[in-house]
Amino acid sequence: MNNFKLDTNPKIESGFKIPDSYFDGFSEKVMQQLPKEEPKVVSFYSRNIRWIYSAAAVIVLSLSIPIVNQFQNNSDEAMNTEIENYLSYHSTLSDDDLVELMDNEDISKINIDAPIEDKALEETLSNTTNIEEYITN
Repeated sequence: MNNFKLDTNPKIESGFKIPDSYFDGFSEKVMQQLPKEEPKVVSFYSRNIRWIYSAAAVIVLSLSIPIVNQFQNNSDEAMNTEIENYLSYHSTLSDDDLVELMDNEDISKINIDAPIEDKALEETLSNTTNIEEYITN
């Protein structure tokens, strides 16, 4: 590799030349070409405010729906428990009164899981004077 000294070797001239006194009035010329009114600045935030609010609403709804469902399920269970407790502690209501308040659909939904033994059934039927009521109903 050859030693190259910047001071002694001729310099390469670029192909670009500017006229004399070109930059003397350059700033004034550029300022004259600029528009007189300031351009309207639209910020990113104000331009997309609808999208931001929409996204926030979706997030709030998606987080609140499970919470509302949890409270509603708990309140339904509590309400059913309160009704059962009320009915069990108020002895003025008889089974016949409850049956009168029920519809046919409610009565058909009742499942009795307790098995009835044949002996208990025979005793009940033998001790009851009105057997036809049990047989017909």
